[in-house]
Amino acid sequence: MWGQPPLQQAQGRLSAVRPHAARLAAMPVMVAAVVAAIFPFTAFGQKPANVKLTEDLPSGSMQAKATTSCLECHEARIILQQRLSKAAWAKEVDKMIKWGAVVDPNDHDGLIDYLSTNFSSDQPAYNPPRTSIEKPPGKNGEAKQAK
Repeated sequence: MWGQPPLQQAQGRLSAVRPHAARLAAMPVMVAAVVAAIFPFTAFGQKPANVKLTEDLPSGSMQAKATTSCLECHEARIILQQRLSKAAWAKEVDKMIKWGAVVDPNDHDGLIDYLSTNFSSDQPAYNPPRTSIEKPPGKNGEAKQAK
């Protein structure tokens, strides 16, 4: 194969005039495999070390019950961002029980009290944690110039 002249067309088959074509065609596949193998070890594949990606519900007598009942299906963020009245929380809890949330009947009222105390409409708005590095002031990270 090496050092031999290219094959000519024979018996209706295409010739192998470019013997390196098969190797060239396989190059993108090999490059993709190498990139896929290396990518998880690069900075792009890593999460910031100092950022907590999950949040806990506030402490209280029903924290464990709310964690068990609510966080089985939802992220804590879904609950943390709510600001509802006690009546609205009662309606939400009842709706979730109908949809399959497991809440002991003895804990029903306590859970509503916990949610309405910690996530009522008179509480300050939810301020989510930042998961990315903020850019410095100015357009595209450039320093602002005085006028």
